[in-house]
Amino acid sequence: MKTYLEKLINQESLTVDEMKNATNYCFTDDITDTEIAAFLTALRIKGETANEIAGIVQVIRAQSELSSIQLPNVMDNCGTGGDRSNSFNISTTTAFVLAGAGVTIAKHGNRSISSKTGSADVLEHLGVSLTFSKEDTEEMLQENNIAFLFAPHVHAKLRPFMKIRQELGLPTIFNLIGPLTNPIELESQLMGVYKRDKLETIAKSLHQLGRKRALVVNGAGHMDEASLAGENHLVLLDEGKITSFTLHPNEVGLPTYDNKAIQGGNAEENAKILLSVLRNEASPYLDTVLLNAALGLFANGKAASIQDGMEVAGESIASGAALKRLNTLVEFSKSVTREAM
Repeated sequence: MKTYLEKLINQESLTVDEMKNATNYCFTDDITDTEIAAFLTALRIKGETANEIAGIVQVIRAQSELSSIQLPNVMDNCGTGGDRSNSFNISTTTAFVLAGAGVTIAKHGNRSISSKTGSADVLEHLGVSLTFSKEDTEEMLQENNIAFLFAPHVHAKLRPFMKIRQELGLPTIFNLIGPLTNPIELESQLMGVYKRDKLETIAKSLHQLGRKRALVVNGAGHMDEASLAGENHLVLLDEGKITSFTLHPNEVGLPTYDNKAIQGGNAEENAKILLSVLRNEASPYLDTVLLNAALGLFANGKAASIQDGMEVAGESIASGAALKRLNTLVEFSKSVTREAM
C-alpha cells in the first residue's frame, strides 16, 4: 500500500491493475484503518481518474454473490446522490416506469445519505423487501422486469470501508461509485452525478466496465437527476464513443419548474408522491419522472430518441404497467417474508 500512497501523494494516477491490487489489499486482514483512510483521502486530494474508478469498482462487484447473475440487457438508473436538493425519489419512481416499458431494471440503492429519504427508505415503507436472496432477485428480474438491490445487503463485505467513511466525514471515491458497483452485469445505464466536471470521467469508467450504452447526467441546479429547472448536461456513451450535449425540458415538450417544486419529505410523504406518479396524476413530479424515464429508455436503446422515450414512458404509466411492477414486487416481498417465518 505504501507504494500506491506515495504515487497518489505525488499526484500520480494509478493504473487499473494498481487500483485493483490496492483495493484487494483493503479487503485483507493485514490492512489497517489508518491505511484505508489514507488511501481514500489521497485519492480524493489527487482527483479520481476513470482507470481508478473502474479498478475499485471491479473489485467491489466481484465481492458480491450477485455478480454471478447473467441475464440479457439488464439496466440500472441509480444516481450518486450528494446534490443536497432534497428531491423526491426520482430514480426509484423512474425505475418502475422503465420496467413497465419492458426494460429489465436491477435497481441499486441505499438508505438516505444526502437526501431526506433514500430509495431503500421509500421502498421499505411501501412493503418491498431489502433482503432478497440471489434466487429471489433473479426471479424478480426475469418475471417482473425489476428487483431492488439494497447496497448494504449485496455488498456486506464493504462494512470496513463504510465505518471509515463515517469516521472521516469527508467525500471520497465512494461518493461517486455507488451506482457503478451494481454487482449484476449491466449492458446499459442511466447515471446521475452531482459533480458536473465528472461527467466524462464517469462515462469513460462505464465504458471500461463493459457498458455498451449509457447516459450520464448532471441536471439543472447541479442535481444528480435530469431536472425541469433548465439546461441539463449529459454525456452519451454508445459503443465506446462519447458525446456531450445539453437538453432543456422545453425541447421535449415539458414545462419548466423550479427544483423546489419537486422536493420530497420523509418516507411516507415520498411514497405518496411515488404512487401519485405511477397513477398518472399530473404534477411537476410526474413531468420530472417522464423526462428521466425518457432518458433511460434512450440510454437503453428501447427508444430511438429522447422524444420517442417520452411517448413510451407516458404509455408505461397510463397503461398501469409501471404500477403493476411495483405491486408485484410488494406481493413477492410478502410471500418471501411468509416463507421465512
